[in-house]
Amino acid sequence: MLLSESNKTEHQATWSLYILETRFGHWYTGITTNVERRIEQHQAGKGAKNLKGKGPLTLKYQYRVGTKSQAAKLEWHVKRLTKAQKIQLVESSGERVNDKIKSLMRFTPA
Repeated sequence: MLLSESNKTEHQATWSLYILETRFGHWYTGITTNVERRIEQHQAGKGAKNLKGKGPLTLKYQYRVGTKSQAAKLEWHVKRLTKAQKIQLVESSGERVNDKIKSLMRFTPA
């Protein structure tokens, strides 16, 4: 079975993990192939229901992952971190970020 052009593009695109902060200080983690577009959708009230009416939203973090499967796996792990652990991840740089991401990716969802 052949994939449609839009599906081909989606599957070949590089996926990213992103973390947003709401005006109330809550953090939201998601994945997308286009972080800027996704933030615009969230700001417009489209997308995740738990972000409606909580803007403006601030991008705290983004990390290019690779495939959708890898991004979803990383998202699953990051969503289970405490806010303090997410702050540590956001404040990390260079190799420290890569080490933190790699340690999260070692474990697969049950």
